[in-house]
Amino acid sequence: MTERTDNTGKENNVKKKNPVLKIVGRIFAFIGVTLLMAVIFLYFVMNVCVNGPSRRVKELFVLSVRESSAGGFLADIFLTKEEIQAIEDANKVEDIDELTDLSIVSVNLAQEKTEETVTDENGEETVSYICESSYDSNIYVENGIEFHELKGPTFTGTMAVVADPSRVFVGTPRDYYDGSAGLSVPAIADRYGAILAINGAFFVDEGGVGNGGTPIGFVFSQGKQLYGGSGTTYNMMGFTNDGILMCGRMTGAQAESYGIRDGLTCNVFLVINGEKVNVSGTGGGLNPRTALGQRADGAVLLLVLDGRQATSLGATLSDVADVMVSFGAVNAGNLDGGGSSVIYYNGEIMNVVMSIYGARGVPDAVCVMPE
Repeated sequence: MTERTDNTGKENNVKKKNPVLKIVGRIFAFIGVTLLMAVIFLYFVMNVCVNGPSRRVKELFVLSVRESSAGGFLADIFLTKEEIQAIEDANKVEDIDELTDLSIVSVNLAQEKTEETVTDENGEETVSYICESSYDSNIYVENGIEFHELKGPTFTGTMAVVADPSRVFVGTPRDYYDGSAGLSVPAIADRYGAILAINGAFFVDEGGVGNGGTPIGFVFSQGKQLYGGSGTTYNMMGFTNDGILMCGRMTGAQAESYGIRDGLTCNVFLVINGEKVNVSGTGGGLNPRTALGQRADGAVLLLVLDGRQATSLGATLSDVADVMVSFGAVNAGNLDGGGSSVIYYNGEIMNVVMSIYGARGVPDAVCVMPE
């Protein structure tokens, strides 16, 4: 019996292409085309935002990406540096030199009442909260802290109200700063046994890849100055030994003389002595935000607003100031935001963290001890 050959007389030993490689190749081709289409679509959307008919959309786009350490270059694709600068100059929070009037706050450390039961004319009982805002969508009280779930035009978020300011302090990754990487807000809170914490001050973050280990400005923690020179001036937010949140431009030496026990630096003040600080335009883009403030009765306001999501685009600095005023803040300042914004309570992160790494390493956090 003869061996079967093809029409060339040679044995047919042609190898077929591996079907697995063929499938993998098609998958990568599909992914590549999809990514290309996504990039083209995003470019089209950004172009419409910048060159479309709406000036407000253009400004919000530019301000939003410029506030992102990783995405700031996107504005440079469409606009000159002069055009970008003009937009930023037209949308900012006024710098002020005014200091907190300590007499405007009357701290009542014994204040624990956050709600009361009200009986209507029909004899039905309802709960009325001491602190309510037009942004509230839900309110509840746990561990002596009033939590307000917020809903605004372009943002959602959480306001935590702590009646006793003596529970609030600034936590740090370690007892000194040596350039080592920072810790996440949950890790800092757990280090002290804190029940609640939000992220704190801005930090050195060149190119969006900073390790969170080097704060910008001062850091005072539990009566000690851990960072910042005595003669340099920064926007300072700090609790005095009497529990009053003092805000203003001051040096490290001045902060010590005022008796600051726990404090950090903010980029802008939002409310000083009961008055909202002047804001040009929106004051900034739509982004996740974190802020700290205090009411006249001494209650501390800790605010985190979500952003960069389809259901919560974010808040401008004008929005943040309005929220703080609506909750009765007499002094308040803006802390680090964006991918750093975190609110951590009772072992869980309450917000949506907009960082691909999860909660970022930060140099400090505003923490609340258990009752």
